[in-house]
Amino acid sequence: MSIDSAVLARAVSSIAASVQNNAEELNAADGTLGDGDLGITVSRGFQEAAAAATPADIGLAMLEYAKAFQRVSSSSYGTLVATAFMAAAKALKGREEFDAEEIPDLLEAALTAMINRGKAALGDKTVLDSLAAIVEATRNASADTMVAAAKAAAADTVETFRGKPNKIGRARMFGDQSIGLPDPGQLALQRIVEGLPS
Repeated sequence: MSIDSAVLARAVSSIAASVQNNAEELNAADGTLGDGDLGITVSRGFQEAAAAATPADIGLAMLEYAKAFQRVSSSSYGTLVATAFMAAAKALKGREEFDAEEIPDLLEAALTAMINRGKAALGDKTVLDSLAAIVEATRNASADTMVAAAKAAAADTVETFRGKPNKIGRARMFGDQSIGLPDPGQLALQRIVEGLPS
């Protein structure tokens, strides 16, 4: 299955609509452990991305999405999303389509870039853990089942880490009080992935 800029634009628009519906939930989850603006960050970022031009060059399209997040958000989560898009932009520059089978490698490149940009490590109860799980799940899925596998992995990660303390960021200050609570970043990625067209 090939993915071109039109398919990409539809996916981003679908995510934008989905996360807008979940903005209050994400703000509430973030308010328990952070600033309480994560839903606004994610919603505005994807709305801006959906409104951006989507060039035929997939790499340039990804770059436009990165710029969209940078325009509307200076938060750490917005920066990480932009970093992920920039990693994909670098990998896909000059191409007008790519195969679904390349998605795990693109996600892994995004994960590496996000780890290098931030200060978190896998196991710290952050969005990185969710993305790592999605990379593994999509590697073991066919093109037809990749989206479903990603959605399941994102949801499973939220529940797996719910019983663990946050180890980095503002949430780490809550220590054991963060046990039993979903990590806001992980929850946000779950909602983003749920917005993907099946």
